[in-house]
Amino acid sequence: MSASVNRIGWASVSPALLWTLVFFAAPFAAMALVSLSPKGEDGWSLAAYGQFFTNPSYWRALTNSLEVTLAVTVLSVLLAYPFAWILAFLVPERWQRLALMLAVLPFWTSYVVRSYSWLLVLAEKGVINASLTSLGILGEPVQLANTRMATVTGFVHFFVMLLTLTIYANLKQLSPNYRKAAADLGASGLQSFVHVILPLTLPGIMVGAFLTFVLAIGDYITPQILGGNNELLMPQLIMMQIGRRGDFASASALSLILMAVVTVAYLVCARWLKIERT
Repeated sequence: MSASVNRIGWASVSPALLWTLVFFAAPFAAMALVSLSPKGEDGWSLAAYGQFFTNPSYWRALTNSLEVTLAVTVLSVLLAYPFAWILAFLVPERWQRLALMLAVLPFWTSYVVRSYSWLLVLAEKGVINASLTSLGILGEPVQLANTRMATVTGFVHFFVMLLTLTIYANLKQLSPNYRKAAADLGASGLQSFVHVILPLTLPGIMVGAFLTFVLAIGDYITPQILGGNNELLMPQLIMMQIGRRGDFASASALSLILMAVVTVAYLVCARWLKIERT
């Protein structure tokens, strides 16, 4: 009986395992091997990794990516939590589905289209500069596009909605009895939020924050369109190794380093969540 159950279990998970092996494990192993075969050298070498640690521009690209990603993650959480709270507790139940549908509207348009739309809004003759100059707030247009601020704005516009959904789902799972019990024990609204609601919703916040971190640090489109190549990030550096230099070893090494950064972020979040739940 147990052997039959084991066969059924393996048969159930084998498609997922095969998919993982073919489309993740095998490409990952191939990329690792390519990273050990530097351009212009024979045999195996760690030169591609050594170049990252000795080239200041490579370090700066990683620093830029981390700064932009952390700014996007923090801003998205700070904006999404009040929005999710309003949807969960202040919007009447019968209107919440409509409100959620309106909240996810940015997901209905192409990622590239959204980036170019922000480029038009932030351009020298865009909506923001035109409005501020017409009101007399600015004497002449300022550069908003092709800056880090533009990149962060484009990212936040997208990820606020993603975080709102994860936090909203977490808030809706909370029993209203928690807040009632806190009030009965003499806690104010702020104390109830800080000591009861916020700790209970931390898993949803951390899940959304980690997804934001992963998607933002590996994104190429938004920094390329809105940043205007004025600031080099890791995805752009990787594409530069392939498109301009044809150096697949360096591109592979940089990709693995970026994956290592994401893995560290995951371990930090997982450990922190484990502490919070105990």
